[in-house]
Amino acid sequence: MKKIGLITSGGDCPGLNACIRAVVRTANYYGIQTVGFIRGFKGLIENDYTILDYKSVAGILQRGGTILLTAREPRFKDYEFRKKAYENIKSLDIDALFVIGGNGSFQGAYLLQKEFGLNVIGIPKTIDNDIFGTQYAIGFDTAVNNAMESIDKIKDTTMSHERIFIVEVMGRDSGFIALEVGMATGAEITLIPEYPLPLHVIEEKILKAKKMEKGFAIIVLAEGVASAKELAEILNERLKDKDVGEIRYQVLGYIQRGGSPTAYDRIMASKFGVFAVEKYMEGEKNFMVAFEDGKILSKPLEISFGKIRVPNIKEYEINNILSL
Repeated sequence: MKKIGLITSGGDCPGLNACIRAVVRTANYYGIQTVGFIRGFKGLIENDYTILDYKSVAGILQRGGTILLTAREPRFKDYEFRKKAYENIKSLDIDALFVIGGNGSFQGAYLLQKEFGLNVIGIPKTIDNDIFGTQYAIGFDTAVNNAMESIDKIKDTTMSHERIFIVEVMGRDSGFIALEVGMATGAEITLIPEYPLPLHVIEEKILKAKKMEKGFAIIVLAEGVASAKELAEILNERLKDKDVGEIRYQVLGYIQRGGSPTAYDRIMASKFGVFAVEKYMEGEKNFMVAFEDGKILSKPLEISFGKIRVPNIKEYEINNILSL
C-alpha cells in the first residue's frame, strides 16, 4: 500500500481540519494510507505520528484549529535534524509529504526535496492571504468574517457614543484582511502597509467626518502599519484642540484565527485537499496547489519563495471611494 505523510505547519487557521479530512478521505478512496505527523516539523524530527483513516477524520470538518497540532521548530534549520526527519519519513515507507502551510513551511519542506529527493506537495493556508502564486489561501475568508463581526459590534458602541475607534486587525506584512474588512464594515479609513497614508491625510479625513457632522468613525488598521494604541495616542494629541472627541482603539488579535470555518473555507479546503491527492496520483511532484481566476491548478512549489502577494491597487481605490 502506498503511504503519504501529512503535516500542518505554521500558524493555525480555520479550515485546516477540513483540508486534513479531504486529504485523508481522498487518499483512502485511492487506497493510500495517510500518516499524520504531530506538531508539524517537530513531529517529523521526533517521529511522532498517527495513522489517519476515514473514521479518524469524521466530525472535524466544522472544527477550527488542527487535530494534528502545529508548532514552531527552529531545529529544522539544521541539516542534521532535517536528515533525521527524512530518515523517519523513509522508515515509514512514505512516498510524499503533504504540507498544509504557508510560504515559510513550503521553503522548509522543499529542503527535504532538494537534499534528499522527497516528493513535497504544498497546500496553501494563511489568514493573511499573501502567499505568492495563489489568489486564495485556506483561512482567509473566516478571518475576514471574524473581524467583520467584531467590528460590527464595536460600531454599535462607536455610533452610540459618537466616537472615533481604531480597530487593529492582523496583517504584519499584508493588508488583505484590513482591505476586505474595511470594505465589508464601511470603515471611514482603512490603513494597509502596501499603500500607506501620511499622518496628515488621516487627520484630514477625521476632520472631514466632523465637518460632515458624522458623529462617529471607524479606522481599520493593519498591524503592519502601526500599533493601534500608539496611533490613537498620536491622534489624540494632535487633534486635542479640534473637538473630535476621544479616539479609542481595539486590537482584535487571535480572535481572527479561531472559530468554525465559513462555508467558503470548508469548501476551498476540501477542494484543495482532493486536488492535491489526485495530482499526486497522476504522478506530479513537488508542486503547490493554487487558486487562480476561479480555477484550482498546480504550480512549482518554489514559485512562492521569496515573494509575497500584494493587494490590487484598484481594490484599494474602491475602498477609498466608498469611505470618506
